[in-house]
Amino acid sequence: MNFDFTEKVAVVTGGGNGIGRAICIAFAQCGARVVCVEFDARSGAETVDLITASSGRAMLVEADVSDSVSVRAMVERTVRRYGCIDILVNNAGIVGDFATTSDYDEATFDRVLRVNVLGVFLGLKYVLPVMRRKGSGAVINMGSTGSHIGAPGVCAYTASKHAVLGLTRTAALEVAKDGIRVNAVCPGGTRTDMRSSIIAARAKSPDLAFDLATPNGRCADPAEIAAAVLFLASDSAAHIVGQNLIIDGGYLAM
Repeated sequence: MNFDFTEKVAVVTGGGNGIGRAICIAFAQCGARVVCVEFDARSGAETVDLITASSGRAMLVEADVSDSVSVRAMVERTVRRYGCIDILVNNAGIVGDFATTSDYDEATFDRVLRVNVLGVFLGLKYVLPVMRRKGSGAVINMGSTGSHIGAPGVCAYTASKHAVLGLTRTAALEVAKDGIRVNAVCPGGTRTDMRSSIIAARAKSPDLAFDLATPNGRCADPAEIAAAVLFLASDSAAHIVGQNLIIDGGYLAM
C-alpha cells in the first residue's frame, strides 16, 4: 500500500533513533514535512540529515517531552514554520531500570512515567487544539505489548505503557467529533537499542527473565512499525478511532 502525505506536517517525538527514526524517514519518503523532535540533538540531527540527503524535508526541534514549556515551544515553533500540524506521533519513551517492583528506584520510576506518560499527555494537550482549528488530524501514540501484559523487572515501563492506552482511548472519544483520530500502535520486540538493553539486563538478572520468543521466530524491523504508523495516519484508516494495533509476530496470541 502506497501512502501520500504530500505537504502534510508530521511531528514525531523521539525521532533520533530506532522506531522514531524509521517513522520520520517513512513519512518523508511519502512527501510529508517532518518535524523530528528529540532530546538528544545529535541523534535528531542525524535523522534530519538522512532525510534531507534523500531530498526529503525535515527539521529538528530539540525538546524534552516531559517538560510542558518545552513541548509548548515545540508546537509553537512548528506552527510558525508550517502553519499547522496534521500528524502527531507520540513515540518518545524510555525503558528505565531492570529490578523487582519492591527494589525499584523511586526517582527512576518517576522519570519513566514523566517521559512515557506525561510526554504523551503533553503532546496531546498542546497539539490537539492546533488540529481542532484545522478540523482534522491523526495522532498515533506508542504503546507496547507491555500495554497488555505484565513483565517482570520493568514495572515502571509496563505501568507507563498501560497508561498510554488509557490516554489514547480517552482522547479519541473527546476529539472524534472534531475530525481527529487518536490511535496507538503496540510493538513487540523490535530491533532497537532498547531491546538490546533489555536483553543485556536479563542476562544479569536471569531470575527476572521473561520469554521474548515469537511464533514467527523473529523480532520486528523498525520499518515494519513505521508502516503501521503510516497506515493509521492515512485516509485508509479514516474509520479507525481509539484502537491499538499490535505488531508482535504473534507474541500475545500465545
